[in-house]
Amino acid sequence: MITIEYLHYRNLAIDTLIIKPGITTITGANGSGKTTFLKLCAGIALPDSGTIMIDDAPPRQTGIGWVNEYPDRNLLFVNVFDEIASPLRFRRNSCESIDSTVKSCAEAMGITHLLKRAVHELSGGEKMLVSLAAALVHHPKVLVLDEYDSHLDARSMAKNEQIIRSSGAEYIIRCTQQMDTAIHSDHLLFFNTGRICHQGTPDNVFPLLKGTAYYPVLWEC
Repeated sequence: MITIEYLHYRNLAIDTLIIKPGITTITGANGSGKTTFLKLCAGIALPDSGTIMIDDAPPRQTGIGWVNEYPDRNLLFVNVFDEIASPLRFRRNSCESIDSTVKSCAEAMGITHLLKRAVHELSGGEKMLVSLAAALVHHPKVLVLDEYDSHLDARSMAKNEQIIRSSGAEYIIRCTQQMDTAIHSDHLLFFNTGRICHQGTPDNVFPLLKGTAYYPVLWEC
């Protein structure tokens, strides 16, 4: 489990929170602390006080895959193969291992045809797939997604959802403004001004949000 205790960072304050394995989705207004929380879970930022422990280890000692909302901010290298291979090269894996792992990952995600492409030639949806591949190629325990779906069409969202669910990551923590995405979660957290106002399953939380922009249109269909 991911255990959070007395966490404070900037405007974020969480006394206690337990995140179980599965898909945890965070939603709430802009500025409510969603991205800040994700950065803390990913180890990108460190709390001012309190702790985040992932199966008794801090985030920076845990395998983490991170995908930013904006595809271009995820991409560091000129071509797709090098982008996906970068986490393995940082770990100093052998060239043979890197080659086979990248090709296997690309095949599983249906993007083998992109491996020789320059990243600047890709569409927004293709860039997001490559970013997701780079986050998953080292088989992280935790996959953290910061509004990765905000620039995707319905077809791309469906494809990414399938990939995420079959990724093998024990914990998937994501934030989204797409309530039709949030429906398909094991756990739901609703943030407001740096606090968790509601938490539970979608069945528990969405009735509390009726009458707001965070109540899914399809919820009662």
